[in-house]
Amino acid sequence: MAVLLIVEDDRKTNEAICEYLAPAGHKVIAAYDGSEALQIFRQENIDLVVLDIMLPHVSGLSVLHQIRQINQVPVLMLTALEDEYTQVMSFDEQADDYMTKPFSMVLLGKRITALLRRSGQPPLPQTVTFGDVTVSFSGYTANDSAGKIDITPKEIDLLRLLMEHKGLVLTRSQILDELWGTDYPIIDRIVDTYIKNLRKKLRLDCIVTVKGIGYKYEVRT
Repeated sequence: MAVLLIVEDDRKTNEAICEYLAPAGHKVIAAYDGSEALQIFRQENIDLVVLDIMLPHVSGLSVLHQIRQINQVPVLMLTALEDEYTQVMSFDEQADDYMTKPFSMVLLGKRITALLRRSGQPPLPQTVTFGDVTVSFSGYTANDSAGKIDITPKEIDLLRLLMEHKGLVLTRSQILDELWGTDYPIIDRIVDTYIKNLRKKLRLDCIVTVKGIGYKYEVRT
């Protein structure tokens, strides 16, 4: 997986991001000011940078400018500043993406996945196999040795979402927001039903229940 540099001076926010991303298999390195970030970047083989703009010692925009002198690694700017000028300056300095605080961890994870995919990191395959079960994400179908499995598009989307966040725990609310939208009138326990159906229909043991929190996709070795 990728080596990610998380540059954020608020320690709680930095730790939360690192804790969320690390279980997916990424190597996550934390930096708390601009000078430290640049030092780490020169020492490590970084695949992607999550970069706050308001940093001590050296600003995020200055860090981005110096990174761009030597490397085209994907950089996602993360800041509480929503003004157009700051966003324009970020993209002028060749930032790849921009998120404002407060932000969704799921959305941050998805944007990181998209940036890594565009930069050459392997994307999620369109077809996956679990024993004699084959799932096609592009065709929204599943088959086993006996033939076609009766599975719904939403169940396929749920499996894809969990696999895209491999090793990361997704809460029921996060899953509902991603698959049904924030305004959809639905109770979170419907997620339990979909998980139960996935496990039964595809005979999966890789979807793990994290009691009191939610679910994650975990490949046991």
